[in-house]
Amino acid sequence: MKLQGKKIGLGITGSFCSFSKVPLIINALQAEGAEVIPILSSKVQRYDTRFNKSSEFIKSIEELTGNTSIKNIVEAEPVGPKKLADAMLIAPCTGNTLAKLAYAITDDTVPMATKSLLRNGYPVVLGIATNDGFGGSAKNIGLLLNTKNYYFVPFSQDAPLAKPNSLVFHHDLVVDTLVAAFEGKQLQPLVLGSPT
Repeated sequence: MKLQGKKIGLGITGSFCSFSKVPLIINALQAEGAEVIPILSSKVQRYDTRFNKSSEFIKSIEELTGNTSIKNIVEAEPVGPKKLADAMLIAPCTGNTLAKLAYAITDDTVPMATKSLLRNGYPVVLGIATNDGFGGSAKNIGLLLNTKNYYFVPFSQDAPLAKPNSLVFHHDLVVDTLVAAFEGKQLQPLVLGSPT
């Protein structure tokens, strides 16, 4: 198993249309021997959308992982010092979260847990899902691509003609990206064709 014995902090941010991929990601990580600790942004906890009700989504994620979610910055801060996770996977990672990470803003659960793990030099893997990846978020992607310990799940334009700036990660490459990140490498190629 590729991730046997690894604890993965799974940061989930508010790209609500991507939430259907989260259980698939959890299953893939667990199939490779990882323990998954959900870490939820405040928006994930707060908003009911046409895609799901927040309370039902949180309950399903906690049941699937077998772990209680980390839900605030007080709970997130000890993730690194107490070595509660070996890596951080943020999937989906919104443009808003990308900006916070690029500029070291830790005013919510997921960025705080990320900062906490970075203290230990642990890898942070980003599964981007944003409508402005080739727009306003492009500079933040560039900054993080050139920042130590950050890695990206390969991504593509999800609707090049209708939404030319929109990017989404390939959920089926999360495990391989994490394996490469533990070796200090970025999985290549980074930009792919249409997602699965």
